[in-house]
Amino acid sequence: MRPSAWTLRTRLSLLLAALLLIACAGVGGASTVALRSFLLHRLDQQLDAAGNRYAIALEHSDQGADNAETSTIGQSAGTLGARVSAGTVTAAGVVPDANANINPNANATINPNANPNINPNANPSVNATVSAADRARLLTVAATTGRRSVAFPDLGHYRVLVLNGRDGDVLITGLPETGVHQTVAHVLLVETAVFAVVVVLVAGLGSLAVGSTLRPLRRMTATAGRIATLPLAGDPQLPERVEAPDDRTEIGTLALAVNHMLDHVEQSLNERHRSEERLRQFVADASHELRTPVAVIHSHSELIAQQSGPLPGQVSASLERIAAESTRMARLVDELLLLARLDAGQPLAQVDVDVSRLVLETVEDARLTDPTHRFDLSLPPEPLSVTGDPDRLRQVLVNLVGNARHHTPAGTRVTVSGRADSDGVLLEVHDDGPGIPQHLLPTVTQRFVRADKGRSRARGVPVADGASSGLGLAIVSGVVSAHRGRLSLDSRADGTTVRVWLPGPANP
Repeated sequence: MRPSAWTLRTRLSLLLAALLLIACAGVGGASTVALRSFLLHRLDQQLDAAGNRYAIALEHSDQGADNAETSTIGQSAGTLGARVSAGTVTAAGVVPDANANINPNANATINPNANPNINPNANPSVNATVSAADRARLLTVAATTGRRSVAFPDLGHYRVLVLNGRDGDVLITGLPETGVHQTVAHVLLVETAVFAVVVVLVAGLGSLAVGSTLRPLRRMTATAGRIATLPLAGDPQLPERVEAPDDRTEIGTLALAVNHMLDHVEQSLNERHRSEERLRQFVADASHELRTPVAVIHSHSELIAQQSGPLPGQVSASLERIAAESTRMARLVDELLLLARLDAGQPLAQVDVDVSRLVLETVEDARLTDPTHRFDLSLPPEPLSVTGDPDRLRQVLVNLVGNARHHTPAGTRVTVSGRADSDGVLLEVHDDGPGIPQHLLPTVTQRFVRADKGRSRARGVPVADGASSGLGLAIVSGVVSAHRGRLSLDSRADGTTVRVWLPGPANP
């Protein structure tokens, strides 16, 4: 999973663990450096206390074995002594362990033939020999006086003190750093184990603490999810509010802001609902009041046209236009009134409807009304039935076929089909006309939306026949929704298909 998909709890827990890990690494590193410096300082103090007696004894090894033996008195096992003169290691040795005749350092190599310059009179049990590789390293160490840490090929790591001798030579005294390295490594291992346990424990406890701190956010999320499932149509109510902790905290401030937003949204939705209700009531009242004057106009125009005696040509044409427009206006008023009733949720009739019969009658009427189009029919042998309002369902079919007829050029094939589908009936009206522009598809079922440029009056369809009121598909959508059905459109350059699914009699 990508880090961007991690939850806030995971991010905060990992951040806490990372910061603690960095802090532990810093503390461990600082303590390790401080411990090593302290141990090296103690080693330098031991070098000062040891002095250069062992190196001086090697410088004057010709004094006999007794001098070599006494030179190791008080010297710790593993002490390195060397004398360099004229670019040559004239003498070199390591104080052996009192309990063994070998160098306790694992890297020391005892080679009796490696030091040809060793005093033959010296006691071999006192001085462990130094390998040729270590003697070569002593030459480079002798180049600079002072204290420093040196890594020998065979002897290992030493803290050495380089001083100028009294005979123009260089005396080197060294103590092994093995104890320093072992102590630092042991402390570092212990610190690593302790810090690992601390990081794991703190990360676990921190995750629990972060989860507890974020619990109000989870409650806000749950509340928002429940509010999102509430229906916002009609008269919306948002009864739930987020539990607001102390408003002095960030989460408390967020909770107050969310509650304020919910109050504002609820007020806005209620105001919108009241505004829509007023508009629906106005449309219903206006439509109802307009029916009477429109009917009167239409009646008087017909009455004048039926009067005996010839009428002037212009008067006759005007009367025809008045009759046509009054008919169109009456249809528009009826459509607006129907939409207002659908918006108000007025119940429709619930009877058994023979959909096959409605489809047959609609197609036959279309063939008689418009012989310039080709109307095909596709129905199964068994009748298709639903439960609903037969008048409204007939209007759905009439509007769909009328749209296909009015918005396509002459010669267009219109196919109306129906079949049983998913415990219901699926009706399809397909035409091979120019199609609906894609940018209009999301809004084509809204009121007063016309596909004028692609499928319209620009192709020669007269406007006086009521074909382009912009309410046809809006009525279809409203009636289908009132029957708990579904409406879908699929339009391309080579045709348009409108599908209506209606629940069967067992699923009203």
